[in-house]
Amino acid sequence: MSRFFDRFTAFDFVIMAMMAAIGVAVKPFITALAHMITGPFMIPGGTVAGGVYMLFLVLGAAIVGKRGAATIIALVEALLVVVTGILGSHGILSFVTYLLPGLAVDLLWLFMRHNGCCAMCCFFGGIIANIFGCFTVNMVFFRLPLIPLMIMLSTAAISGGIGGIVAWNVNKILMKYGLTGTKKRKYRQQVKEASNE
Repeated sequence: MSRFFDRFTAFDFVIMAMMAAIGVAVKPFITALAHMITGPFMIPGGTVAGGVYMLFLVLGAAIVGKRGAATIIALVEALLVVVTGILGSHGILSFVTYLLPGLAVDLLWLFMRHNGCCAMCCFFGGIIANIFGCFTVNMVFFRLPLIPLMIMLSTAAISGGIGGIVAWNVNKILMKYGLTGTKKRKYRQQVKEASNE
């Protein structure tokens, strides 16, 4: 287990903690706003809001650019909502409803052999994170019939995909300055080599 965490730098942990905190902090406001917009159309607000706060999960994992980053961010989110008890907390079940989207993103990117390095993996990362988030909340609490469930998951996929694209665009801006993923490591190596000369 220690070898797994040894792969991450202090900077990586700061980024993951920051993205988890932002995701948890914006969730109550985004959810309330989404309910006001989607309520009249009988669309579940949480599925639409999920695309917004799941983008921080995808963005954080893309910035770090290492296997397991999404799971760590999701774990920190679960710990935050359990400890603080803010809106979106499901008690001890938060470890299931928050952790599974992070695991899903890491497994998807492992299968794709990507780490948030392109628009495609961020797009699909957002989709799978929001689908898993909505599906687990439904299975634990709502247990909707098949047709409403499929409508909810379809909405979650669209919202999550948009969130993933937003995350990619932010990540792309950071990549230009060598502050994310592979380019971040190359940038640090160049700085280290320059300082040794």
